[in-house]
Amino acid sequence: MADNYLENRQRELAGAPTVSNRPSLETLARRNRSVRGYDQSYVVHERQLRAMIAVNPLVASSVNQQALRFHMVTKGPEADEVNRHIKMGRALPELHLPFPGTEPEAFIVVCSTKPENPGLLIDLGISVQTMLLKAVELGLNGLIIRNFNHEDLQKGLGLPLEPICVVAVGKTAEKIKLVEISAGEDIKYYRKDGVHYVPKIKTDDIII
Repeated sequence: MADNYLENRQRELAGAPTVSNRPSLETLARRNRSVRGYDQSYVVHERQLRAMIAVNPLVASSVNQQALRFHMVTKGPEADEVNRHIKMGRALPELHLPFPGTEPEAFIVVCSTKPENPGLLIDLGISVQTMLLKAVELGLNGLIIRNFNHEDLQKGLGLPLEPICVVAVGKTAEKIKLVEISAGEDIKYYRKDGVHYVPKIKTDDIII
């Protein structure tokens, strides 16, 4: 029996690639797209959200403050409550995203034990990006959401701490393509013929 059999078996059950065919960081980053429409036939389980949250003790934290706390939401009344408060697709207001029937049904609500400060926001960025890379490794996608009323969401979920970010999690129902552009070109994402296009400035133009 191979030494990594148990690890591979656990990863298979979680829907993740096995050790022998683990994708590269570049592959994970390419697949880690911001998804605003989800396949509701797939149900995200708490163990998958927990696996995402578990990366946090492994990542950097400003002055090691470790102030972030996480609330898991799976399909049910709490997910409905989160969807009542969040807003998506600020750059495409005419589409009223997400489309009916494609709303996310699982979330990680990120709270903090400290007031917002520059170090905390750096920690937040590291945390949510790393969690979403883990989601991609598990065969999922997500969306970082900061457009919501913090007080209303805290009250609606009965949280003891103020939420500062919501991460939607699920299987994508969208087709998303990256478009390489030069610095100075329009960076606004757009949709055409059912495809979501995301302009990204090419590497040579971001090096100074």
